Parts: sequence; structure tokens; C-alpha cells
Amino acid sequence: MAPTIPREQMAALFQPRSVAFIGASESSGFFRISWDLVERFGARARTHLINPRTANVFGQPAYERCVDVPGGVDCAYIMVHRGMVAQAVEDAAAAGARSAVVLSAGYAETGPEGARAQDALVAQCREAGITLLGPNMLGFANVAAGVAAGALPGIQPRRGQVALVSQSGAGAGSLTRFAATHGIALSFAVTTGNEAMVTAEDVLDYLIDDDDTRAIAVFAETLRQPALFREVARRAAAARRALVILKVGSSDLSARTALAHTGALVGDDAVIDAVFRQDAVLRVDHLEELLHTANLAAATGPWRSPGVGVVSLSGGACDVVADRAEEVGLPLPALSARTEQDLAAVVSDLGHVQNPLDVTGAGMSDLSLLPRAAEIVASDPRVGFVAVIGGRPTPAPMPAIAKALQSAGAPGAYVATVDSALDEETAQVLAECELLYLPSIRDAMTAMARVSWWGRRLTELDHQSADASGDLTASSSDPTASSGDLTATTRTVVAGSPLSEAEVRDLLRSAGVPVVPADFVSTRAQAVEAAVRFGVPVALKAVSRDLAHKSDVGGVRLDLRDATQVGEAYDAIFDGIAVAAPAAHVDGILVSPMRTGGIELIVGVTHHPGWGHVLAVGLGGVLVEVIRDTVLLPLPAGDDEIRRALHSLRAAPLLRGTRGRPPVDLPSLVTAIRAIADLATALGDSIDTLEINPLLVGRDVVEALDGLLTWRGGSGSPRS
Repeated sequence: MAPTIPREQMAALFQPRSVAFIGASESSGFFRISWDLVERFGARARTHLINPRTANVFGQPAYERCVDVPGGVDCAYIMVHRGMVAQAVEDAAAAGARSAVVLSAGYAETGPEGARAQDALVAQCREAGITLLGPNMLGFANVAAGVAAGALPGIQPRRGQVALVSQSGAGAGSLTRFAATHGIALSFAVTTGNEAMVTAEDVLDYLIDDDDTRAIAVFAETLRQPALFREVARRAAAARRALVILKVGSSDLSARTALAHTGALVGDDAVIDAVFRQDAVLRVDHLEELLHTANLAAATGPWRSPGVGVVSLSGGACDVVADRAEEVGLPLPALSARTEQDLAAVVSDLGHVQNPLDVTGAGMSDLSLLPRAAEIVASDPRVGFVAVIGGRPTPAPMPAIAKALQSAGAPGAYVATVDSALDEETAQVLAECELLYLPSIRDAMTAMARVSWWGRRLTELDHQSADASGDLTASSSDPTASSGDLTATTRTVVAGSPLSEAEVRDLLRSAGVPVVPADFVSTRAQAVEAAVRFGVPVALKAVSRDLAHKSDVGGVRLDLRDATQVGEAYDAIFDGIAVAAPAAHVDGILVSPMRTGGIELIVGVTHHPGWGHVLAVGLGGVLVEVIRDTVLLPLPAGDDEIRRALHSLRAAPLLRGTRGRPPVDLPSLVTAIRAIADLATALGDSIDTLEINPLLVGRDVVEALDGLLTWRGGSGSPRS
């Protein structure tokens, strides 16, 4: 998907030659913070102050209007009351401005009147050819270019590799302060506010190609352009640039649960989580974790191996690491025999050689011990990253630790046992020797776990791409390759028209989904004949487009074991529906053999308004919403992804075979799931839910026992 704002316009916004500060005033807190940033960046020469009421602000000359600035202005940084913004934009446009950064509040965030004012502001900017960032935000800072047009405190002029993008201005201000005290250098900091024109996705699209940025930390409340976000995420993965996001706010799309279980399992936040996993986006839970994870990923890139080696001065710290690693999913590999042998020569008197490694307090008296042990651990091929754990960081040991890690060729970090901010001297030493710092075991463990997962996911995507490029394996690995031509199958389906269960069964079968055998009958005698042909026990189900839940009106009879029971059940279904739902038209009865044993799964596809078709696979049956053992996959998804999804279920041991139960036919199961996914996708965006619950699986059986198709707007097929 093409970005909504062309790249040249984004460049005009973020790389202006001159910036006009409209509303510059010594009494404004926003201006004071902004001017401090200008002075930190040494950007006075490109910054022009606009204030019609005074000729001087903080010793700088002030102009009455933008048009008075010699040579004009490229970017207008507007800090005035909402009622004065339109005039400021007009003045800036007359001075040649191509972009406007509007801090002013009182727009769409306040209600309908503010929304109308925001629409008028956007229209004015579009007519003037101005790219608008904001309103209701704190601006931006381009550290590499030395451009300061934001009220963002604490940003240091030291060029970094982490870009911060935040929809929250206050959140961004807290994060820039935090970065300054924890040795995290930024390449960019951008707030987007109301996103009247430029959205967070537009900023990400621009930054993913920025040469100075290796990771982007995103604090998002909403994602307005899902398709563009996914495109940016895929480009980031291909470029080995980390996209780290703290996405706050979640709500369930519960309107469809009256007809389908899938709707209860596929809420907004669950879908976003699945999208992030599929596209190798690192999702975090806390603000501090956002910056630490981005900083780690930017400094190291994906590791050669997902495992982490730990060297510590404290046995207690090693115990904390071991416990926490299992909780966050961080691999702590056993060391190779060669590594253990080399370590034994260094720490032979200090206890057991293992990972995590405790060099004990001897490392305090012999400052060479910790670096030597770290270098040996870093040389282990099973280790992709080394965490060197000690007390509050001081300058003295850092160069030796950095040199040891660099000699071994594996990235690493110094980790403080408890959260410790850096003093200026230590921060300077760490920067000079290029040693990464993580301020606590807690923060280090979560950041390392995220980056380790990121590397593993990138490897999976590489294999997926490589498989898809080969003719022999494209059908099983390429997520865009359909399981068959479904044009003829879907041609007769009219979007929005309800289908009976018999019609849904025919649709599934024609798409290649195995369905339990059934006969459609319209007389009592035919029902008995079908039961004899299948062999008892059998099940009888009413066929009617008018019944949403057939079992609620007596439309389902199970476990019928002789001809008499079948005949009586046939009559009882019609009699019961005539009383419970007299307006319902019953087309006939489906007779099918009862199935026992096996494992009941749910396989459903729903269409999310922002993210498209989403596949849900999990443990099914009547307790599906209680057990909630389900995994989501945005479509398209290849067979390998479906297989991994099945193995990620808590019920996966049942599928693999356990306690004397045989394993299920996994290849046939994956094929059936892929066929269901392809059918749902072929039915288009009008579909709400296509659901099979249950899909019975066993050693030699994969069968859909019940099917449901609903359309957006509420109409759909009945279910049992």
C-alpha cells in the first residue's frame, strides 16, 4: 500500500532548512522546553522566533510575522491558541512554508466543534500545499539533522539508532527524559497527536528507510492505516530493523457472538497481537520495556543464536535470571564442552561451571575475572548474546568488558542488578567504548526475550520466503498460494443471503473440506432408510434458513439407535419446530452417522474491518469459549504457519499423541484448515464468519461435523 503522504513531503517536514517558532514567548512552558532543545542542538541559526508583541525573546530577535523572516521559512512550529492557528498557517504559507507542526489543542479530541475546526485546518493546509503534523501534540526532533521543532525534554544531541514515535505527547516527554538518564541515544523523536493528516504509519513509513535508525519504538493508542502498517512491518523485517510497539487499549468485537463462537475469540487486541507475531513486530507491555527493547535491537540486530549467556558477580542474581528466563521464554542454553573446559581454567575454584555463571565476589577483587569469563561465554556458538551482571555501573570496569565482548564477536550488555540510572561520567564511558547498558535484571530479561524471539521469527520468515520461491514447495509454504480454484465454488453464493446447513455442507465439500457424510431426506421413510444405510447410531438435524440455533427449538436429535427411534425423532423435530417456531420453514432433515472419539477442534475465519480475514484454530466443542485454547493467524497464511499454530496450542500434546492416544493425521488436518481459510478468503469481505465447530480429528479422520456461515450485517446460516 502506498503511503498517504508522499516521501518528499515527509522529508520537507522532517528536514527543513529553517523553522519558524510561532508563539515564541518566555512565559510559555512549551516554548522554554523547545528553545532548550534548539540550544542543545546548536540550531539557533535555522530557528526564527515569531511574536508580534515583542522584538526580543531570550536574547533572540523576534519577527512580527513569518513573511518578515529573510529568505522565508520551510516549517512552521505553531504554539498559539486554536483561534489563532488559521492566521498562523496563512502567514507561514505566504512565507513559503511546506510543513506545519501544530502543538495547539482544542481540536477533535474535544468533541464535534473541535472536530469541525480540525477539518477546516486540514482543508486550509491542503489548499496551501502544507503537510500538517498534529494538532494536539509536542512536535518532533531530528537528532541526526539537528532539527528541533518540539517540546520534548531531555533529548541529547548525541546521534543514536532508536527512533521514538508516539501518539501521546505526554508519554513521549516521559520517554525522552527516561532515555536521557539511561544512556539511550535517539535518532528521531516524533509525536503525532490527533493525526489529522500525518499518521503514525506515515511516520513509520518514512523512518524505516532512515539511515540513522535501526529500531523504532512506537507508543500507539490506535492504528489508523492497518494495511500501511503491515507493509512497513514487512519492510522492517526484510531490512533487519526492529519495529517495537507498546499498543494500549483493547476492545472485543462481541456483536457476532450470538451466532458464532469465533467472534468471542477474535477481538481487536487479539487480532493485533496475531498480526504483530506474524510480521515480526516486537510487542511490549510497559514504557520502560519499549525503549530498552528498541535500544537492544538497534545495538545488536538479530543474533546469530537465540540463546543468552549470563555471567554474574552474584549467585542470587543467577537464580533470579534462571527463574525469570522460563517465565519470559528466554533460552539459556547449556554451554558447550569446550566452553566449560575454558571456563574451568579461569574459575576452577569458584564453583560449578554453568549458564548462568556465578564468578562470585572474587570478581570484585580481580577486575579481569568478569571480562575473561564473559569473553569465553561469548565465544560459545550456542550463545547469541551475553549479559554481564554486576552492581551499580561505574566507569572503571566498562572498557575491559566491552573489549572482551568485541573480541569474541558476540554482542552483549552490562546489566545492573537493580534499576540504576547512569551518571554522566559512566554514560560517557559506555558511549565511548560502545557497551550497551541495561539498568536492571527485570528490564534486561524482558528486552532480551523479545529480541531473541525477533531473531527466531525473522529466521522463520526467511525460510518461508525461500520455500515459497521453489516450485516444489510453494504450495505448502507460500501463504498466497490457494489450495485450489474456488471461482466455481463461490460463484453461486450471493453475499448476504443466508444458507441452510445443507448448503453450507455442500459449499465446504466443494472447496475440499472433508465433511461427515449425510443424506438430505424429506420423509420419515427416507430417514429410516438413510439410518440403515449409514448404520446406527445416527443424528437427525432440521434444515432451515430460518432457524439460527436448531437445538433450541428441538431441531436436533442425537444418538438414535434403531429404526423406531429414527422415525419418532423425525416426527418430533417437525412437531417441536411447529410449536417453538411456527413461522420457520423446514426444508427437510439431514441424517448423518454419529461420530465418537477423536479430538474436537474449532476452525473459524472472521473478517476484521481493519486487518482483513483472520483464522482462529483451537480446541473446540461446546466449551470453546470456556477453555479458550485458541491461536489466531491473519490470512493469508501458509501451511507451515498453520502447523506452528497447532503446535502452539496448550492442547498440542493431544494432537501429537499422549497417554496411549495415537497422534492425529496432522498433514490432512493442515490441508483441511487451509481449505477452510481459502474458502473464507474467496467469499470476500462481505463474510462475517465461516466456522467449523467441531472439526473432528483423529489418527485416520478429519471431518467437519457442523458448519456456520454468517455475513456482515447479521444474516447467516443456522447452526445446531
